[in-house]
Parts: sequence; structure tokens; C-alpha cells
Amino acid sequence: MPVLGWFLGSTIKEYIQQADHWIAFGLLTFLGIRMIIEGRVPVKDKKIKNPTSWRVLLPMSIATSIDALAVGISFSFFYDNILFPALLIGLVTLGVSLSGIYMGKKAGSKIAGKAEIAGGIILIIIGLKILIQHLIG
Repeated sequence: MPVLGWFLGSTIKEYIQQADHWIAFGLLTFLGIRMIIEGRVPVKDKKIKNPTSWRVLLPMSIATSIDALAVGISFSFFYDNILFPALLIGLVTLGVSLSGIYMGKKAGSKIAGKAEIAGGIILIIIGLKILIQHLIG
């Protein structure tokens, strides 16, 4: 999905190049705020669903893919080649997913919301960095 988003962003890049930094900032901030909001919901209030069920797995994968699509669109404004970023996203996702499974078994209910909030804050900081770098020059 990051590659698809990059191709989509590359096709419209010339039309929105003047505002690309604002779009990247907006997308990353939106995703970050959404993660922070979801991270604030107490674990006991979240509905626990079977992640191996197709009814759960399909919407979760689409939601995750939409986020990756948005990141790919943001990348199209700043990278001419998506191969390395997409490969890096895939490897980091694999590593984080495997460690998340391991950590989830050990301390999932204790750090779940905090990790999601931290991830949201990191996305917002990345968006701010992009915006500031573009505005300053």
C-alpha cells in the first residue's frame, strides 16, 4: 500500500506541489491524533475480538492499509524512488509485529495504550519536522 500511495501521489504531485508539506503534515497529524485517541481508551473498555477471524482480519488489514496508503502519498512528495522506503517499511513492520506479539504476551494490557499514544506522538513530530523543514527552506 505505501507503493500504491506513492504512485497515486506521484501522479497528482505536480498539481499540489505548493501544498505538499501541508498535506504530509495533515495526513501524519491525522493518523497520530487517531492513534492517541485510540490509545486513551482503557483496555477493559475495548472489545476483544478474535484476530484470526476473517470478519476481524479483513477490516483490520484494510484500515492498516489505508494508513500505509496515506504514508505512501506523503512519501511521493519527498522521495523520487519508493523502493527503499517500502522495503524499510516492510522490514520494520515485520520486526515490530514480531516483537509486538512477544511483548503482547508478556505485558500487553499494561503498555497497550501507552505504546499507541507514543506512536501517535511520533507521527505528529515527523509531520511537524516535514512542515518546519519545508517552511524554513
